[in-house]
Amino acid sequence: MSPMAVSLFPKISIVTPSFNQAGYLEKTINSVIDQRYPNLEYIIIDGGSVDGSVKIIKKYEPYLTYWISERDNGQVDAINKGLRRASGEWVAWQNSDDIYYPGAFEELAEAIRMHPEASLIIGDLMLIDQDEKKIRDVRYINPEYHALLAEGMLIANQSSFWRRELHEKIGYLDENYHCSFDYEWFLRVAEHAKGMHVSSVWGALRYHDETKTSTMTERFLSEQKQILDGRSMPEWRKSMYKLRRLSLMLGEGQFDYVFRGLRKFVAGQKGGQV
Repeated sequence: MSPMAVSLFPKISIVTPSFNQAGYLEKTINSVIDQRYPNLEYIIIDGGSVDGSVKIIKKYEPYLTYWISERDNGQVDAINKGLRRASGEWVAWQNSDDIYYPGAFEELAEAIRMHPEASLIIGDLMLIDQDEKKIRDVRYINPEYHALLAEGMLIANQSSFWRRELHEKIGYLDENYHCSFDYEWFLRVAEHAKGMHVSSVWGALRYHDETKTSTMTERFLSEQKQILDGRSMPEWRKSMYKLRRLSLMLGEGQFDYVFRGLRKFVAGQKGGQV
């Protein structure tokens, strides 16, 4: 492809933080490379893995813009290192056990062309198990700050991209958080950027025995409470956002989600936990 043709595609930078995920890392790398996106920058920041991950990374070195393997201060530190090196107009991170689906980057590029006012663009998500079998789809809506406050984590990094210039305005990921750093980050983004949603599954979050979401529930809840301290909105407004989401999901035929949500909503109205 000629340089002029490549210039028609916004430059996308993907950062993969990695530490001892050799069992899944190659699938993550291939999910990025196999996009065959013509204007891609791919960065891998490994935390000094000793499980064969470095050998896998070296195998794909010709396709990488930059990689390093050294001790770091954890996942958030690794992501920030990569984002600071990124030069793409649009950036994202993909965890070393998660994947993108084919065509995601081209669909993103089309959304960027169609919606130049957007600074955050998200797709939908699929939850998969360790064997890549589908658990369920997760459908999102346009990312809005107050919706994130009311409903929690409605954005997944596995299918989200944002303009790199946002980091100049609002900084990088907060390294004080271990589990809910993504929630805090996307709250900041949604507060300062216009977001939009594309109704297409762009990525997958893999559930397995070592994922943070399966091993650190209490810490997740504690960090989310800390993040929300000082951020508030009227209860009636929270209820409106929750009902709006339930109605949207009902329209998409996601009846299981709606029934679960209605039970939580009713419990919350009665003074229980939402």
